[in-house]
Amino acid sequence: MNERFLEIVRFCFVGGLSLLVDCGVLYGLTEFFGVHYLYSAGISFTVSVIFNYWLCVVYVFKGAKKQTARQATIFIGSSVVGLGLNQLCMWFFVEIVTLHYMLAKLGATVIVTLWNYVMKRKAING
Repeated sequence: MNERFLEIVRFCFVGGLSLLVDCGVLYGLTEFFGVHYLYSAGISFTVSVIFNYWLCVVYVFKGAKKQTARQATIFIGSSVVGLGLNQLCMWFFVEIVTLHYMLAKLGATVIVTLWNYVMKRKAING
């Protein structure tokens, strides 16, 4: 089977696990601790990015163990932009479209995932 195809399958699997972490932390902070959804979304996104990065390095992108400063900078920069996109989408979908924050999270995830794949692949593989 084509290695790029398997890489994409691994990326989607890791993305699914990261989504569970992201949504779980978002829901837990908002519902059980009363944190405003935008703060919860920022925290949950950050936690899931760290989790996702670790799995991308050890599982998704083969041979990615040694990262250069340039690669780390691209990865971190793309994650910061991803956080901004996430927050903007969350606000837009909740406040303008008036979706429940958990549905808004799914919409935000689709948009941010497209950004993340392109940038993380570039960051990790150089």
